[in-house]
Amino acid sequence: MTTDLRVLRQPEWDAWYDNLVRAFGGVPESSEERELWNELTEYDRSLGIWEGDQCVGTAGAFSFRVTVPGGASVPAAGITMVSVAATHRRRGLLTSMMRRQLDDIHSWGEPLAVLTASEPAIYGRFGYGIATHQHNAEIDTTRVRLSVPPGTDDVRLRFAAPADVLDACESVYARTVPGRPGMLARRPGWERVMVLDPEGKRNGASPLQCVVAERDGEVVGYTRYRIKPDHDHTGAKATVVLDELQALDPAADAALWRLLFDLDLTTTLRTRARPVDEAWQHMVSDIRRCSVRLKDSLHVRLVDVDAALEARTYQAPVDLVFEVEDAFCPWNEGRWRLTGDAKGATCVPTREPADLALSVRELGAAYLGGVSLVSLAAAGRVRELRQGALAEASVAFSSAVAPWLPHGF
Repeated sequence: MTTDLRVLRQPEWDAWYDNLVRAFGGVPESSEERELWNELTEYDRSLGIWEGDQCVGTAGAFSFRVTVPGGASVPAAGITMVSVAATHRRRGLLTSMMRRQLDDIHSWGEPLAVLTASEPAIYGRFGYGIATHQHNAEIDTTRVRLSVPPGTDDVRLRFAAPADVLDACESVYARTVPGRPGMLARRPGWERVMVLDPEGKRNGASPLQCVVAERDGEVVGYTRYRIKPDHDHTGAKATVVLDELQALDPAADAALWRLLFDLDLTTTLRTRARPVDEAWQHMVSDIRRCSVRLKDSLHVRLVDVDAALEARTYQAPVDLVFEVEDAFCPWNEGRWRLTGDAKGATCVPTREPADLALSVRELGAAYLGGVSLVSLAAAGRVRELRQGALAEASVAFSSAVAPWLPHGF
């Protein structure tokens, strides 16, 4: 039978979503989760592939804004809910959805597409580069102590029901977004995702707990976490499972981390998806007992090279010509002259000789300032055509703080 690729229609959502759930293992979600994802689905930005009345492929694109170096918030399509039925693999269905998506995003005037990958090897061929990384850690809190900065003791901490302080926590999150590349400005409704707490997803841990940090009556930080009980003949040895932590200043940040380290009857603090340059790593007494691991996070695709490069600023003055390869989005192919500094940038087509040659995938990897063009060149993925251009570009593209994606989508 032939297949039909089309924009998702509202009555088709259940069949469309069932195909997605099956592709990721088939474990049913709670009604609360399912209803929320239904509400958040943007139908006019979602695609399905149908064979008769059977859905065999899915792909969506959330409307996000992502912080870029310099603090600007840039429209970005958050690629999500991508699946192909196991019965229909190796037929080009994924490629057809990626082709349609990028054409659509280009027509919408959104310069970036971003995603997190279930398997990191999938999306490079479509021009996505790994632009941010995250730290996961398992900290032995019986052996590791924190040395906190001045002012930590001035922060008041209190427990609160997650739903009761949702607005205050979301306000803290929104204030942190401009300060770090890669962070997402969330649309209304996304705050509810952060406190979804279905019992089936707890893996034996407690319901979600929340502590807010306050100073002079203002909420200046918060953490959400769970406790996973355990014990042996020596006594209690529960694990603290960190879900989220955001703070507006170092003292509030340190106060929340100290709380997590010192919770009674616990011996381990497990974190995931944290920034690679987070301050707690410099406060601990023994980093080796923190078992820090690195993982890829946000994959970035420049849909329109000129608009994307003009949207950010640069750590040092830059005036370079890039020879860009992009067979999947041919409007990006060719030479682009980027001129910019800490105040802004322009990027225009040119016939001048190129200084660097690379594909759009490498531009995506370097775009948020967390991946060095020098390191990509060492891997054979960037070619220096003018001596000195590589170092100039690598310094200019860097970011003072590591880019970070605070949550998946």
